[in-house]
Amino acid sequence: MGFRCGIVGLPNVGKSTLFNALTATAAAEASNYPFCTIEPNVGRVAVPDGRPAQIAALTGSGAAIATQLEFVDIAGLVRGASKGEGLGNRFLGNIRQVDAIAHVVRCFDGSAVTHIEGSVDPVRDIETVETELMLADLESLEGRVENARRRVTGGDKDARIRLKAMEPALAALQAGRSARLAEIPGGSEKAFRELQLLTAKPVLYIANVDEDSGADGNDHSRRVGDFAAENGAASVTIAAAIEEELAQLADAAERRAFLETLGLGEPGLDRVIRAGYDLLDLITFFTTGPKETRAWTVPRGSTAYFAAGEIHTDFQRGFIRAETISCDLFVASGGEQAARDAGRMRSEGRDYPVRDGDIILFRFNV
Repeated sequence: MGFRCGIVGLPNVGKSTLFNALTATAAAEASNYPFCTIEPNVGRVAVPDGRPAQIAALTGSGAAIATQLEFVDIAGLVRGASKGEGLGNRFLGNIRQVDAIAHVVRCFDGSAVTHIEGSVDPVRDIETVETELMLADLESLEGRVENARRRVTGGDKDARIRLKAMEPALAALQAGRSARLAEIPGGSEKAFRELQLLTAKPVLYIANVDEDSGADGNDHSRRVGDFAAENGAASVTIAAAIEEELAQLADAAERRAFLETLGLGEPGLDRVIRAGYDLLDLITFFTTGPKETRAWTVPRGSTAYFAAGEIHTDFQRGFIRAETISCDLFVASGGEQAARDAGRMRSEGRDYPVRDGDIILFRFNV
């Protein structure tokens, strides 16, 4: 699993339409009224990556399996959600369970789809959601900080570590800034992550534009991009309506032709996934054999020992070495045997930092 990404936003901004397009299902009912999504819908999609097929063709694998991402379509949020308004408590509970937030923002005009605020203003909408998340974090953190301070007075060393992470986060929230913008002291990063603050999660803003703006965006989407850049987040412009139409085309040639007529070089899904990978700093490595070639996702900087555990605990427990080659070199060499004959396969130890595109054969003994 690459990462679990929660699709959030105000009601009627295109969350469920985007979810349906991304997962090519009709699991989420996209309707023109608030809270049409009550229970979170979950869908898994394969990461678009041509490398597994390239590798499988050279190794004669029976299957080429891409890594997958999980998208969770979460109910729309309204003002007062932090106090339980609308479906606030359920919304906040669901969002705590995801690794990253894909915040869909309405960037198209027109009265055919009702806007809960009565007008289109993407930055206002973003701030509405951010404010509710900050208020929820603030309420959660204030009590914990006071408790930790009492424990520190009593000599609790663990509480002192937690407090070093909590105080900068609390100060940021009290100043109206998201916790992810807080300056956390070195050595307190783990304690900060364990706080599980909503506004500490990485955010990808998805500017949902009309079909005519799908290729170049519009003034609304540019405002979203500027806001993201100023607030430590990423942004992608996408036309959910186009993606929904694209998802109905099963033939690859038809999909390419459809994209070309709209001036689009790739599906919006590809841009969302690429931005998500960059946001969470993830990389992909591969394993290959007669049965299958499979893509795996790990955080950048992961060691070969960690990567082995992602495949199977026995690989990690009995780790001996990792025989490694980059995908590019593997393909250029014409396969494993040719790569070995050319001396291009490397033998790496457990502390080797896995690189994006590595093909790894784990040697282990249990």
